[in-house]
Amino acid sequence: MLEVTNLHARVVDVEDGEILKGLNLTIKPGEIHAIMGPNGSGKSTFANVLAGRIDYEVTDGDIKFEGESILETPADERAHKGIFLAFQYPAEIPGVRPWQFMKAALDAKHESSGEKKLSVREFSKLFDSKVAEVKINPDLMKRSLNEGFSGGEKKRNEMLQLAILEPKLAVLDETDSGLDVDAMRIVADAVNGLRSPDRSFILVTHYNRLLNHIKPDVVHVLANGQLVETGGPELAVEVEREGYKRFLEEHVPANA
Repeated sequence: MLEVTNLHARVVDVEDGEILKGLNLTIKPGEIHAIMGPNGSGKSTFANVLAGRIDYEVTDGDIKFEGESILETPADERAHKGIFLAFQYPAEIPGVRPWQFMKAALDAKHESSGEKKLSVREFSKLFDSKVAEVKINPDLMKRSLNEGFSGGEKKRNEMLQLAILEPKLAVLDETDSGLDVDAMRIVADAVNGLRSPDRSFILVTHYNRLLNHIKPDVVHVLANGQLVETGGPELAVEVEREGYKRFLEEHVPANA
C-alpha cells in the first residue's frame, strides 16, 4: 500500500532545515505500524510529509501509495485517494460546525471517486450513528469545529472523522497526547473497529501506552531522521523501559 524510499525532507525556507535523512518504510494493506522516537527525531515531519503539507519539501527519495508516486500530488488529492492525517494539535475552525465540515469532506471524497453523494438525510443518519459510536458528546456537535473542545474531545472528534471517511491509510500523529484513560480507550476502540484487510494505520507516538490498547504489527524507532530499528510489539516495551539512549548512540549522523 505504502512504499517510502530514501526519503529526505526539510522545512521550507529554513537553512539547514533537513529533518528526514533517508527514511525507508513499506506498509502492506491491513497492517498497523507504530513509529516511536524522541522529540526532534522527525516523527511529526514524516506524518506531515505523507499528508502533503506545503510547509515541508521533499529533497530526495519517493513516496508511492498503491504503486503510484504521490510526491507531486497536492494534499487534498492525497486525502481523496484515501490518506488521512489526525493532527497532533487539531485546529479550531470558527463558524463551521462538525456536521457541515464532514458533509463537505465526504462529498468531496465521493465526487473525486465518482460515487454518488449522500443526501442530507442519509448523511445525517450516518453522522448521528458515528457520533454515538465514538461516544462524543452530541452537544459538542452544535459548536464550531473544535471550538472550546478539550484536548481529549478534539481527539475524539478526529476519530469521528476517521469513522466517517473510512480512509485506506490513516496516519495518527501523537493521537494519545494529553488523553486520559477513558479517551485513550475510545481512540483505541475506533482504530480497532476500523481494522480491515484493506486499511492500514501509522501510529506516531512517544509512549507504549497507546500500544497497550492497539496491538501493532510492526514497531519502528525513528532517530536522527531515519528508521533505525524495526521489530514487533516487544520493541515498544523496550523503549518504554529503557528510553531512546541506545538508538541515539548507535546511530549518530555521519556529519555529527
